[in-house]
Formats: sequence, C-alpha cells, structure tokens
Amino acid sequence: MVTEQKIQMVDLKSQYEKIKQEVDKGIQDVINNTAFINGPAVKEFQKDLEDYLKVKHVIPCANGTDALQIAMMALGLKPGDEVITANFTYVATAEVIGLLGLTPVLVDVNKNTFDINIEAIEKNITPKTKAIVPVHLYGQCCDMEKIMALAKKHNLFVIEDVAQALGADYIFTDGTRKKAGTIGTVGCTSFFPSKNLGCYGDGGAIYTNDDELAAKLRMVAHHGQSKQYVHDVVGVNSRLDSIQAAVLKVKLKHLDTYAAARNRAADFYDKAFAGCKKLITPARAKNSTHVFHQYTLQLVGINRDALREFLSSKNIPSMIYYPIPLHMQNAFKSDRYKSGDFPVTEKLCANVISLPMHTELNEETLKYITDGVLEFCNK
Repeated sequence: MVTEQKIQMVDLKSQYEKIKQEVDKGIQDVINNTAFINGPAVKEFQKDLEDYLKVKHVIPCANGTDALQIAMMALGLKPGDEVITANFTYVATAEVIGLLGLTPVLVDVNKNTFDINIEAIEKNITPKTKAIVPVHLYGQCCDMEKIMALAKKHNLFVIEDVAQALGADYIFTDGTRKKAGTIGTVGCTSFFPSKNLGCYGDGGAIYTNDDELAAKLRMVAHHGQSKQYVHDVVGVNSRLDSIQAAVLKVKLKHLDTYAAARNRAADFYDKAFAGCKKLITPARAKNSTHVFHQYTLQLVGINRDALREFLSSKNIPSMIYYPIPLHMQNAFKSDRYKSGDFPVTEKLCANVISLPMHTELNEETLKYITDGVLEFCNK
C-alpha cells in the first residue's frame, strides 16, 4: 500500500538502487587512484557534459551559486553595474549580484510559465545595465530568442541560470534546438542532490562557447591562476571533487530517461487535475521542452496552508517554491520597490504549491497524491 511507504518529494534512494553498481564502481575507482581533486573522473565528466550539451567548454565548480558568481567575475562586472533578473526565483540568483556589489534589478514574470517577462526586462534597461540573468524555472526555458535580441540591441551579457532546467531544449522559430544554458554568453547550473542531474554532495558547472571567456572562468575558479602560482586576478577556490564527478558521469547517461519519467508523472498530474477549477496546472511553453524539476500548481480560492496540512495528514509531502518575493526579503529590500510592484510574482508566491516530482513515481503513488489533492478541493 502507498500509505505504508513514505512518499518523498524526491526519492534519491530508489534512484540510486537502480544505478548502484555503476555508481559504487565509479566512487571506488576514485578512492583507488586517490585523485580526489581534478582527477580523471572530473575531466571525463566535463567532456561527457560538453558532448551532451554540444557546447565547447564546461568548467566544473563547487556549486551552482559559485557558478553564477564566477561567471559575473569573469565577465568583469563592477560594483554599481545593474543586473536584471526575475523576482520569482531562489535567492541564489540575486544573492551573488549583491555579494559582488552589483545592483540587482528585479522584474516580474509571466503568470502561466513562470519565466521572466520580456517587456519588463526592456522597461528596466538603463545605461548602467550590463547583464540579464534569465532563470529557467521549474524545468523549462525562458524565451531566449527574444532575450538574446534584447541583449544584442543593448550590448548586454546573458547569464543563464539553468539550475532547474539542465537537459531542456529551447526551440528557435526556425525549428533549430539548443540546450538550456548554451544560448547566452554563459550558462550556470547546480548539481545539488535533488536537481535533475544531482550528485551526492555539492557541485556545479559553468558553460560557454567563448574560448576567451572559458579561460577567464577557469582562472577565476582556480584562485585567479593563469598557471601554477601565477595569479593574474583575484579569484575563488571552487572545484567539483572527483567523487561527485564520478557520480555525475554515471547519472548523465540516464538524464534523458529521467526527464521522460518526470514528464510521465507531470502528464498524470495534468490529466487528473484537468477538470478542477481550483487548480491551474503548469503551462508548457511552445518554444521549450520541459524537464519538470518541479511540478507546481497555482491554487484558486484555496487555503494553501490548510491544503498542505490535509496532505500531510495523508503522508503526502508538498513544498512552496517560493513563498516570499525577493523584493520583500530583508536582504533585498529597497526604496525602489514596494508591495504591489510585482503583481504576478506576489500572487504566485501566495498561491503556488509543488507536489512530489521525481524519477521513481509510479501510477499507484501518483493516484494516491492526486486523489488526496482532489478530495480537499471537493470538500
């Protein structure tokens, strides 16, 4: 019975059990050769990810937040420069902007696809604007064709935050496709364990097709060194360790299969909730595939806390991604923003709820989850 098993938001244990032999061998190989930092596993994973993404350069690093910081440092952004990003996102996107003394310029998102609003970007471009950070939230791409056109028009860098959408394809109007993160100036991703491609600790990567920028990214990530003990810039120490690379090398081979499993789960959710007017299922952009890092509903006339409590009583977990807009967080409060300035973001923060989404969901579990949600909605 489903109720006798603990339903997980992300079931990493069951996923591991299916690839245990490969993963255990990869980890043991690292231990046997004792090349724990920048060992063969890191170089092999880097090459495999470059091939998968069809990108010239992948620079592994310690985590996704570091990836964003290293990208902004390598691009030469200076204190006072403005960087436009979405208000509806995890704090890390804006955190590194503030950490580097840059000015985060927050803009609203689209209510159906949760991606950054193109018109809002254009309205907020000033002579101080130097970069745009589109966030491919929940697993599908922002409208990169329009964003790149804006960037070209205003001579701006584009730093793609791909932490939740690794493996998604952006589809251009001429039908060509590129992987999320390979379209802008630079792409940044996270390998946090719960991500679609997650390691068994912390990890991240940066990718670009620009040879000169790739050299700068590597330099910044490795203490600003151009060669050993020669430090040309002030850098950071951000490395993907070999054990995590060994895990990622195995899991990368399964990434598309994982995405297909997540889409099957999303399809089940969509069909189950189709007739319920109190639930708005996530829209799928026409110009992007979806890898469903999260399955996020919008609630209509429902007490979210009561729903979560009801689901919890049935051992069904849920999460809120994200409950507080960035402009209302103490860290980012500014005289330039007030309550009501971001109507879509503020409404989403008050009404979204995410249900379990991972590669191991079966129909019995999905039916138990959806029946629970609908039972509450029909009360």
